[in-house]
Amino acid sequence: MTAQLAQTGFYYGPGRIGWGLDPTYVLILLALVISSLVSAKMNATFSRYSKVRAYSGLTGAQAAQRILQRAGIYDVKIQRVAGRLTDHYDPTNKVLRLSDAVYDNTSVAAIGVAAHECGHAVQHAVHYKPLAIRSAIVPAANLGSQLSWPLFLAGLIFSFRPLLTAGIVLFCGALLFQVVTLPVEFNASGRALVLLEETGIMGREEVGSTRKVLQAAALTYVAAVVSSLLQLLRLLILSGAFRRRDDN
Repeated sequence: MTAQLAQTGFYYGPGRIGWGLDPTYVLILLALVISSLVSAKMNATFSRYSKVRAYSGLTGAQAAQRILQRAGIYDVKIQRVAGRLTDHYDPTNKVLRLSDAVYDNTSVAAIGVAAHECGHAVQHAVHYKPLAIRSAIVPAANLGSQLSWPLFLAGLIFSFRPLLTAGIVLFCGALLFQVVTLPVEFNASGRALVLLEETGIMGREEVGSTRKVLQAAALTYVAAVVSSLLQLLRLLILSGAFRRRDDN
């Protein structure tokens, strides 16, 4: 019979540890630790600067409107979206959606997040290539995130190597999306900081505080890439163990 599923906690391969626990679970634990630490830092930084009122007194929505006008963008709507830190720019419908914690909030953190999303709107307006590339690979990334592990596990169950390979390839597609996201997010933050100072919404000291918020947010994307790389390493290790068993 083929080896136990990789997700059950039992090790697939030539060697075992303890009660047969999969040693590659160390990679999952490492990814969880990294993601948890970065998420905690992000939440702590956002909460800290959410209590610091911006001198301009503008809300996140008002600041976004001023930034868009400064950038010569008049066809993007600003809407409220439920949730915390659910802010995003929708390039398909040209809608900038700000969360409850940002839309009516006058804090440095809220304005910084709103400005960051405006940075994406500016990217869209100027045809920033990495943003276009990211949008183009969204379908492949969605497919990869949904089917990569099911196909990989099916390959283990049925001892069918092509399914293992297909699962790894699809996972790489999802990972590619995350990698391309990095320059898009960092660029949007850079544009936001420049626009905040150019429009006079924030002074240099406030921009420095906002930079801390955006840097903490950017680390979450870096952590996502690192976590995915660790998962890819796990897939490759399990696939290698399968090949060695299959060749013997």
